[in-house]
Amino acid sequence: MKNYKIHLIRHGMTEANEKGWYLGTTDLPLSPAGLRDLLDKKQEALYPEATRFYASPLSRCRQTLEVLYPGCEPTLLSGLAECDFGVWEGKSAAELQNDEEFQRWIRGELTDIPGGEVMEIFQKRVMAAFESLVEEVMRNGDSDTVVCTHGGVIMLIMAAYALPRADMSAWGAESGCGFTLRVTPTLWMREPVAEAIDYVPLVPVKDN
Repeated sequence: MKNYKIHLIRHGMTEANEKGWYLGTTDLPLSPAGLRDLLDKKQEALYPEATRFYASPLSRCRQTLEVLYPGCEPTLLSGLAECDFGVWEGKSAAELQNDEEFQRWIRGELTDIPGGEVMEIFQKRVMAAFESLVEEVMRNGDSDTVVCTHGGVIMLIMAAYALPRADMSAWGAESGCGFTLRVTPTLWMREPVAEAIDYVPLVPVKDN
């Protein structure tokens, strides 16, 4: 039976990433340094070929795909957008060091972000979007699909579906990087899980 590879790629760097700001719904573009970093990665490593593309609607994800896959026409899914960081949006951890609610959130004692998206709602919308995406990929027979989204979204997807199982913290990805999932239809239909089989991009082994 045919298998399907889904390549999850985190968007390139923005000014917020460089300065350590929490960036969710704010629609910042790639920074000049972020653009250079993507071009360097593209030159030095191997990004997978694909016949279908999906992205978060935020510009940093759309721009990343245009750099890595010029001319591609991604399907934009609002369910793949980053979490709304509410009152912490645009602020750094250093700025929030005296914020008691932030410290409780960091310690795992607080689930929901003040003024932001309820975590349960974030999880449900991302999972619904991803499961719909997988079903569409299998229905259309696309062997390789690239999905460009956000770090938190990738961590959630991998924690929810990837085998071997691991917590969200194990699935952090650098800008322009991510993971490949292999979806086997019989396994997916029995229980929605997929094998984590590789990193993106692949770094070629250099001859000595």
